[in-house]
Amino acid sequence: MAGGHGPALSGSGGPGPAGRDAVAAVWRIESARIVGALARWTGDFALAEDLAQEALAEALVTWPRDGVPRRPAGWLLTVGRRRAIDAFRRRAALDERYAVLAHDLAEGGAVTGGPAADPDGGDVLWDPDRVDDDVLALMFTACHPVLSREAGVALTLRVVGGLTSDEIARAFLVPTATVQARITRAKKALRAAGVPFAVPSAAERAERVGPVLGVIYLIFTQGSSAATGDRLIRFDLAGEAQRLARVLSRLVPEEPEAHGLLALLELTAARFPARVGPDGDAILLERQDRRRWDRAAIRRGRAALARAGRAGRGLGAYGVQAAIAECHAVAPSVAETDWRRIVTLYDALARLAPSPVVELNRAVAVSMARGPAVALPLVDALAARGALTGSRLLPAVRGELLARLGRTTEARAEFARAVEWCGNDRERAALERRIAELDGPG
Repeated sequence: MAGGHGPALSGSGGPGPAGRDAVAAVWRIESARIVGALARWTGDFALAEDLAQEALAEALVTWPRDGVPRRPAGWLLTVGRRRAIDAFRRRAALDERYAVLAHDLAEGGAVTGGPAADPDGGDVLWDPDRVDDDVLALMFTACHPVLSREAGVALTLRVVGGLTSDEIARAFLVPTATVQARITRAKKALRAAGVPFAVPSAAERAERVGPVLGVIYLIFTQGSSAATGDRLIRFDLAGEAQRLARVLSRLVPEEPEAHGLLALLELTAARFPARVGPDGDAILLERQDRRRWDRAAIRRGRAALARAGRAGRGLGAYGVQAAIAECHAVAPSVAETDWRRIVTLYDALARLAPSPVVELNRAVAVSMARGPAVALPLVDALAARGALTGSRLLPAVRGELLARLGRTTEARAEFARAVEWCGNDRERAALERRIAELDGPG
């Protein structure tokens, strides 16, 4: 569905809760296109987002009462455009720009009555050939380098993902007021910097696609391994990142890392069904029932990875991580995994995107390929540098290596430290069970 050109929803949501559900469904599907179209029309990203929110608020009142319009996206656009006219009238009292906008609105065939009198909405803004450009411009604007990473995440989830401030706050376990403040500051920063709402040129796009990919990746990692709370995986947040990655890979098909990131997210999410037990507790890789892995997601991920490889420039950091995930996805078991190839891929990743986490993950792969005695000095070197202090990752890995070497007392101390530094209730419970295993018979 786009701009009212999809299936009509008339009758699909009437008065009451069904009407509110229809508002939520349409908003989640169409919000990016609505904000993008309004931003292109007004030339003001921040104003466009405000206008879209005002249209959403009016729909929440009108649709449950009067029923869902036949072209709901067009209805929201028409309301947003009328709010723009009101804003320009207040600003400039019928100046030349208001006259031009009003003329354009009249040319689009909209009437002067309320939205209920114009249920279809005007489609003059919704040029199907420009929808992709609008969404692409929206993503690059929401992730502009003038914004902090936190602001870029909040703004992307709001204007591209269609999430409310409450939903974003729940996903990141922060107060709603904090999210609202980040979004407000972000819009002010974009306006102060004079950031235009436009698709960057090919050269600029190549330079700026990194922050867009980084924001999507951060959203996914927050969902796939929740740092705090009582859920191991935040499926809604991880799913939203997957959706954004799919959109971006379609919008910039020439960018290999867009396909690499999509591949990584698909292949990682494929293991979600087996990562969590019926009671919500974590299930480690070696104990997962691989029959529960999502084979369709694995096929999608491998296809995206193949597209990234066909770009001819070699895999980037996301593509290499996807290649590592593919090694796990195609292996029948942990023992039959190609650990030597994974070590080689981590060597490549360390050159592309060096970090202590990459070194730690490489050490885990080395332990599987060559044994824990070879891997332990690598982890000890990280600890000696003070890397990952405060994170449960390093002591958890070191504890496992020590346990495999029979150094139980030291392993128990490392797992206890990991428990102390772990903020997620489910992961903490898994670590405590590991300590209990060390204390048990045998």
